[in-house]
Amino acid sequence: MTAPSPSSPALPIRVVVVDDHQIVRDGLTALLSALDGVEVVGSAADGREALHVVAEATPDVVVMDIQMPHLDGIEATRFLVGRQPSLRVLMLTMNEDDDTVLSAIRAGACGYLLKGSGAAEVHNAIRTAAGGGLVFGASMAQQIGLLLTGAGARPETDEPFPDLTDRERSVLRMVAAGRSNDDIAGELYVSNKTVRNTVSAIYAKLGVTGRADAIVKAREAGYGRSGG
Repeated sequence: MTAPSPSSPALPIRVVVVDDHQIVRDGLTALLSALDGVEVVGSAADGREALHVVAEATPDVVVMDIQMPHLDGIEATRFLVGRQPSLRVLMLTMNEDDDTVLSAIRAGACGYLLKGSGAAEVHNAIRTAAGGGLVFGASMAQQIGLLLTGAGARPETDEPFPDLTDRERSVLRMVAAGRSNDDIAGELYVSNKTVRNTVSAIYAKLGVTGRADAIVKAREAGYGRSGG
């Protein structure tokens, strides 16, 4: 009779930390590295770098700051979760701002952590996220619950291109800013073919036949401007 093999130890939860402030990034990395069952496998200083780091490190959970240069945390989350739906993203924020948190959840985040949270709270949040749960405070529970059921989702009436997906809007903003397909592919860490297909879908939805017409239409709607 073959002896039963000993049970394998649980694999650590692989985490990537994303924050543009090094002192916050280093502090959170140190805190997470000291937690039982957690392994920090990478870090990034902005959303654009996060796309590369996550692709290489294949984490279970990403702890993502919101306000960052180049590509903010919400847009980065949208791209990451769009590419890997099983990825769990916790937003790192200073306060429970309703609009910001709800935007993050819409982008695919599974919850958020307040900066300054204690080790036990962080540990619990990481484990909950990795286990497929949602992480948010009691003050946001009702609004997020409504959002997830569809009852509380507020229509984005100020969006000039409601037929575009979030990814298509982001690509259109870059096109309107004069970025080439190669530039966009490099920034979003996707193939040039993916960008070409996305741009073609944008043309069809906008009812235009080429890049110049798309740029004109996008800029008339406010895309491509500073902060647009």
